[in-house]
Amino acid sequence: MDYKKLISEAVAAKKLAYAPYSKFKVGAAVLTGDGSLYTGCNIENASYGATNCAERTAIFKAISEGHGDLKAIAIVGSNKDYTYPCGICRQVISEFAQKDMEIILVKNENEYIVKKLEEILPYAFIKKHLENREKVYD
Repeated sequence: MDYKKLISEAVAAKKLAYAPYSKFKVGAAVLTGDGSLYTGCNIENASYGATNCAERTAIFKAISEGHGDLKAIAIVGSNKDYTYPCGICRQVISEFAQKDMEIILVKNENEYIVKKLEEILPYAFIKKHLENREKVYD
């Protein structure tokens, strides 16, 4: 897979981030199974719990447009190190990921590493676990 377009879209999305509190801007770009691309940035709020991460912004945009089959996501934060998705974002990614989804962690348009979802979220709690739940009430 050629990551250049996905990476450049994530870098562009980072510039739109609203991060007045942390001063840590993040951009993400998600590629769906049919080749559609959606971007997102982190959007902070004075009530920190209302903040939304770049990854979830991009994913929610894709889902809201009918594209829930995620093939890859590029994430860019710090230029000095690779920015991994937070735990909540990893869980959201796992909900919509293709089995072999690629996570592209980006320092800049020329420096990146690629991980599989299983590497950054082993033993994820997924849909099939709910199918095996015990009935509590009849």
